[in-house]
Amino acid sequence: MEVTPVRPNHRFDEANLERYLSERMKDFRGPLKVGQFVTGQSNPTFMLETPGARYVMRKKPPGKLLQSAHQVEREYRIISALGPTGFPVPRTHLLCEDPSIIGTAFFIMDYVEGRIFTDPTMPESNPEERAAVYDSMNETMARLHKVDYNAIGLGDFGRPTGYVARQVARFTKQYRDAEMEPIPEMDRLIEWLPEHIPADDESAIAHGDFRLGNLITHPREPRIIAVLDWELSTLGHPLGDLAWNCLGYHYPPELADTNSVAAADLKALGIPSEEEYVAAYCRRTGRKDAGNYLFFVAFAFFRSASILQGIAMRAKLGNASGPDAAEHGRRAGTSAKIGWEIAQRIG
Repeated sequence: MEVTPVRPNHRFDEANLERYLSERMKDFRGPLKVGQFVTGQSNPTFMLETPGARYVMRKKPPGKLLQSAHQVEREYRIISALGPTGFPVPRTHLLCEDPSIIGTAFFIMDYVEGRIFTDPTMPESNPEERAAVYDSMNETMARLHKVDYNAIGLGDFGRPTGYVARQVARFTKQYRDAEMEPIPEMDRLIEWLPEHIPADDESAIAHGDFRLGNLITHPREPRIIAVLDWELSTLGHPLGDLAWNCLGYHYPPELADTNSVAAADLKALGIPSEEEYVAAYCRRTGRKDAGNYLFFVAFAFFRSASILQGIAMRAKLGNASGPDAAEHGRRAGTSAKIGWEIAQRIG
């Protein structure tokens, strides 16, 4: 993960942060050195280095924010709840909701040493490693969806029913709040989705952005050791995570950095096909099939378009977390078009 100096629009009082952590974290010892991770489009993420340890800080971005977005408090809660179960997440240390410290709410967690594959074709790997990493990703997602959320104190983390309807309403509002130019296919999805929500409802811990780029792989072994970026997590339909995890099978390959594997020779690479990947998930979770999976793929592209439109708005306002936010924002229209094409296939 590339770390750079803190970007000008994300600077904060580092001395104040060091004083705060020294008072509240038992083993924290300065001096503190702060860097900013390049990846990430929502909550700015920082490397905190001391002579004895490295930590990661997630904070809300500065400036005016879209309602219900950037909820680092929820991230902290779910990571802290999952940790004792043995599910692979970093260890958390503290949550600060006092904006007087560095300007926004933030939380601190351990830095986990490992590899993050931002390119889903894993070009520097071999077929055996790719197959094992994809299998570990699949197993990790299935494992998350099998966690008893009531048993770990997350029964109120979201409502156990009506997830898709709430998500459609939420992301429609966020899209409208960030809309700059009309996207006809997005308007059609906004009308189509509420009328085609599958009747069979399910509830599990839904990560909301489960993909290879949000997972840390062991430095040498092909297994997942940490799941990151829980900002969109809630209680929801597990097929929403599965479809999101498979968007790369549908994105056009000419769009760089969209997790696309659509043009890849999957067999030669050792990467499972979408059908094989979905079947493996169903086996692990005890499902006979993926049911209304295609609906959830259309739904995933709708969510993607809304999120990308939000990134474009943050780029316009000047508080985007990533330096390439404007480029990501331009892809909102592409996501909406693919989602609408899939919706038309369903009927």
